[in-house]
Amino acid sequence: MSQLQGAPLQQLSQQLGMDAAQTHQAVGAALPLLLGAMGRNAARPEGAQSLFGALQRDYAGGGLESMLGSLLGGGNPAASTDAGAILGHIFGGSQQRAETGLGNATGIGGGNASNLLKMLAPIVMSFLAQRVQSGGLDANDLGRTLGREHDAARQQGGLGGGLLGSVLDQDGDGQVGLDDLVKIGGSLLGGRR
Repeated sequence: MSQLQGAPLQQLSQQLGMDAAQTHQAVGAALPLLLGAMGRNAARPEGAQSLFGALQRDYAGGGLESMLGSLLGGGNPAASTDAGAILGHIFGGSQQRAETGLGNATGIGGGNASNLLKMLAPIVMSFLAQRVQSGGLDANDLGRTLGREHDAARQQGGLGGGLLGSVLDQDGDGQVGLDDLVKIGGSLLGGRR
């Protein structure tokens, strides 16, 4: 969040057509949602390795500042497509639920929530790539770090933690149980069970 203070947050507000306070609140809910979902995915060794590979392949060396400038400065039209693919990997079949939940919880609506997540996803990926590179992290370290983010988001509660729980609660019963994990697993495997 500290990387987005000042001009980047103002640019997000302008692109979304929202005031700064509303954008700050929405970003404050969206970041734990993104990082928590990434932590859930990276809890499996193959998930951590896949994310680590994407960070090395697509985001290493670019730098967070250049990503912020590119995305928020009018940016690359292909970035929205790439961001949509990133969100698909992060949330799997729960992407629509995440966007709707974020939109409803923050009052920004589903369309703005979708746009906000598409703007934040590559920024988060660039931030993680920078952390991996500067910290000399490997896939296992990345998985552990994101696992802690996932746990912190769930324990913290609030908007981000509540949204993360509702995204994981596939059957809407208020608990993440075996049925939810089967549905999540099915969506991650392309519907195969």
